[in-house]
Amino acid sequence: MEGRVSVIQPLRRVLADVYGELAPDRTILGTTVLPAKHLRFGGKEFKNDDFFLASAQSEAQRLVRRCGLSKASVVLDVGCGVGRLPIGILDQVGDIRVYRGVDVHSKSIRWCKLHIEGSHPSFQFRLIDVKNRCYNPDGSPLSDSFRLPFDDSSFDIIYLYSVFSHMMPDDVSVYLGEFSRLLRPEGKVFLTAFLEEGVPDAVENPPDYRMKWNGPLHCVRFNLSFFTGLVRDAGLRLSEFEYGQETDGQSAIYLSRTAVVGPTQP
Repeated sequence: MEGRVSVIQPLRRVLADVYGELAPDRTILGTTVLPAKHLRFGGKEFKNDDFFLASAQSEAQRLVRRCGLSKASVVLDVGCGVGRLPIGILDQVGDIRVYRGVDVHSKSIRWCKLHIEGSHPSFQFRLIDVKNRCYNPDGSPLSDSFRLPFDDSSFDIIYLYSVFSHMMPDDVSVYLGEFSRLLRPEGKVFLTAFLEEGVPDAVENPPDYRMKWNGPLHCVRFNLSFFTGLVRDAGLRLSEFEYGQETDGQSAIYLSRTAVVGPTQP
């Protein structure tokens, strides 16, 4: 039986890759172009077209309400995937001054360039070929000298959803340092992460936590105080914290350069 499993699993991966290359890469909901279901990340609910679009719209509205998103905004989307946030921004706000999306996953960037950037030139996407054991295991190792290809103090809003949930502390620290460099003085960062009190500093795929985690970096859970220290060391401040309300029980975190507002937890 073990021998059969060792053969079947690689075969399934090969068939999935072939299907991914040959199947249509988009679907249409109303007048909106969405990535095909097999290209979407996240739980099974994101395979539903209505749910995917509604979540995109909701994320855009979050940034309008909480981060001041407007047509004049300059936005960096880290881990943009197949364009959920820009799809939402275009639907809810329209073309904005500057949107830049980066990701380590080449197929996602290819989709966004073809289906978003081609029609909306202020929305641009770039592949960042750094290693992530979950999404880009063959990329270049991330080092302290890593720099995103943007100028200092360039962005009003930096957004990353379910990115630090797949990243260990050393890499998180590098990205937080870059956010400190890239964020304008009154800018805001929104991100999600698994944060808890009374747990070890950082654990990959913690057992008996919310669900069964499988595969490299499927879930990285942080101690709240430890994570807040990483934020502080990067020269940023945790300005708002909303516990456990996001996908799979992640918490919503808002960072800024302004005075600290203490985190609250139900």
